[in-house]
Amino acid sequence: MAKELAGLDKEKLKAYWAYNVRLTTIVMVIWFVVTYVAIFFAPQLDTIVIAGFPMGYYMGAQGSLIIFVILIFWYAFKMNAADKTYGVEEEEE
Repeated sequence: MAKELAGLDKEKLKAYWAYNVRLTTIVMVIWFVVTYVAIFFAPQLDTIVIAGFPMGYYMGAQGSLIIFVILIFWYAFKMNAADKTYGVEEEEE
């Protein structure tokens, strides 16, 4: 990947890096909200019941894990698209 990035002009490399940082920041903010902020709203979430379990418990036990897996796939999809846009995608074997 380093060779591919070295071939980019400065403006394209700067735009690629800015996109990468912006996308990573979005993912980290979502991760923080799901991990830490949801805990503060657990008493309010517990008024909602899903499959017999309070929503606060469900978010801790299942919901956050589902969101994390979705974030992983979404990030990979977006970065693959960015790699193609900026011309740094990996060659298929």
